[in-house]
Amino acid sequence: MQRRTKIVATLGPASSTPEALERIVRAGVDVVRMNFSHGSPEDHIQRAATVRAAAKAVGRTVGILADLQGPKIRVGKFENNKIVLAPGDRFILDAAWDKPGNQERVGLDYKELPNDLEQGAVLLLNDGMLEFHVSEVRGSEVHCRVVRGGVLSNNKGINRQGGGLTAPALTAKDKEDIKTAARIKADFIAVSFPRSAADMRQARELMLAAGGKSLLVAKIERAEAIPLLGEIMDASDAIMVARGDLAVEVGEAAVPGLQKRMIRLARARAKLVITATQMMESMITHPIPTRAEVSDVANAVLDGTDAVMLSAETAVGEYPVETVEAMARICLQAEKEFEDHAEDHRLGDIEFQRIDQSIAMSALFAASHFKVKAIVALTQSGSTALWTSRVTARVPIFALTPVAETLTKLTLFSGVYPIAFTPNSKFPSLALVEAEQELERLGVVQDGDLMVMTIGDAIGRSGHTNTMKIVQAGEYRKA
Repeated sequence: MQRRTKIVATLGPASSTPEALERIVRAGVDVVRMNFSHGSPEDHIQRAATVRAAAKAVGRTVGILADLQGPKIRVGKFENNKIVLAPGDRFILDAAWDKPGNQERVGLDYKELPNDLEQGAVLLLNDGMLEFHVSEVRGSEVHCRVVRGGVLSNNKGINRQGGGLTAPALTAKDKEDIKTAARIKADFIAVSFPRSAADMRQARELMLAAGGKSLLVAKIERAEAIPLLGEIMDASDAIMVARGDLAVEVGEAAVPGLQKRMIRLARARAKLVITATQMMESMITHPIPTRAEVSDVANAVLDGTDAVMLSAETAVGEYPVETVEAMARICLQAEKEFEDHAEDHRLGDIEFQRIDQSIAMSALFAASHFKVKAIVALTQSGSTALWTSRVTARVPIFALTPVAETLTKLTLFSGVYPIAFTPNSKFPSLALVEAEQELERLGVVQDGDLMVMTIGDAIGRSGHTNTMKIVQAGEYRKA
């Protein structure tokens, strides 16, 4: 219980077996990402069961993130699987072409692409490796001039520089996958390519209709999403700084600044934030990271991200366990550089909307100005722990909850350590003593340690935290 920053790891061939999952969970994975671009509903159900079995075997709480595929804006397949294009070549993207592609043209998954383009538009393919300029749109055909050439192979993605493609965030497949995510009780659902708050509201309606209780993650990867960050965050529970597609649309040089702005804005709005894409890319084939990757992960931690994410590194990489271990080491070392920002946390002109929010901030303020060992929140929904975790303080936050769904959602909250706990007493003062005894049993506190504890008079009801108490461990034995 030392590392504040959480680690999200993507499931794949390199990490799908019970043995492999146990190893990466033991190495430090807090949340497992299931990529819904691959596999059937039955596959996802089986994988979720395997994840939970591995977590139980290791004795750790692990969350599950279901990542929706989103719209497929890709070229089709080629006769020989790939072609090579040179600058100056002419090439056609043809929405009506239903044959394998060749050196002159290829079909499209997204049939509306010609309607979204005009002469002069810039298309970036294969994560920006190739650049096409649109010279003419003729019916179903997008005629292009190759500006930056290279290899173009089957099913590579297409982005428009600056954004502007109208593909809906939620496809028919995504809507069915939301039902599957609800069925497996995914803790988090990530929505790919949302353009507005309406996309996130639609996802939430579908999730609730399917009986789900997941927290929703907006993947920020479209240029159109940047001016609307605030409203998208307000409609979401978390965001993902999805640096791959985002860099293609807005330009790679803009991404570091946007990352910092998004993390800052998310924390100010009490939203969770995941930083993702190519964080430890070289470790797909090498046992140690590059110095640049170390700095990238460390800077995300210092920016205040809740979690850092691994994709291909754990899905198909040769060193999934070593990658998780390396990422955990980097996070821990970066966290040593934290200043206790809570020391200067005066809350300014913030007007609290709820009593439990006020109690959470009061607990944080007390902990930062008084030498305490821990903040302890007895919580049903996790809201108190969320608000407390929005300020980067050195004091660990222990969230004790009897609700299994809350326990696994807490796995993404930075600085929060979830503990399954059901008090026997319905009296707050006695429940706090029971909580203290549990923390002593776990070795979190010892006699004489001071704790800031929060609880509600109405134990067992969400949103009713209304009490903060400073407690010295072991005092109950003297009473």
